[in-house]
Amino acid sequence: MFISPTRIDENIWEWVVTHRTEPWNTIAEVITTFGDTVTITVITVLAVLALAAARRTADAVYVAAGTIVGFAISQALKFGFARNRPPVEDRLLNIDTFSYPSGHSMMTMIVFGLCAVVAYRSFAWVRAHRWVLLLAPLLSILVGLTRIELGVHWTTDVLSGWLFGAIWVWICTQMLLRYENRARADLPVGEADREETAGNSPHGG
Repeated sequence: MFISPTRIDENIWEWVVTHRTEPWNTIAEVITTFGDTVTITVITVLAVLALAAARRTADAVYVAAGTIVGFAISQALKFGFARNRPPVEDRLLNIDTFSYPSGHSMMTMIVFGLCAVVAYRSFAWVRAHRWVLLLAPLLSILVGLTRIELGVHWTTDVLSGWLFGAIWVWICTQMLLRYENRARADLPVGEADREETAGNSPHGG
């Protein structure tokens, strides 16, 4: 069963198609590549390898598993809802998969969000300049908006992608913190204190 777009989706789509012009279309085509499968995969692999090399095993698994399972959830939602994309004649990209939710919106929110969390955990500079973490959701938002501009997604596809992605990052982060708390509880008292002090060091990690 195919899910039809809402009236709000149709109104926004009609407005976008009517008003889109160059150079915005070309800019959108460039920005949207940040959410491509290849780009997302490269970013994830580089992040995991860097974390593994730094012996931050829990963070490496957090990023890898969070991305892989997040992608599986995204695909399951697409096939579960089976929503058609906007009309073919108004798409500026050749895409022929299901529309809901936007994979670009969801996966950029997940990957950039997971990377932002490990950056906060790993670098004292990031913890001292928390504003830089806003780059993760902002870039995801830009990618999502390009999907509407290029006519390949309805607005609710994109909004839902951001929401599902943010929820999944939150779930993954809670699981990571719970794992670490449980692992810390299993350590001898003195060793647990040393690990906590090392993790909170303003110079390390």
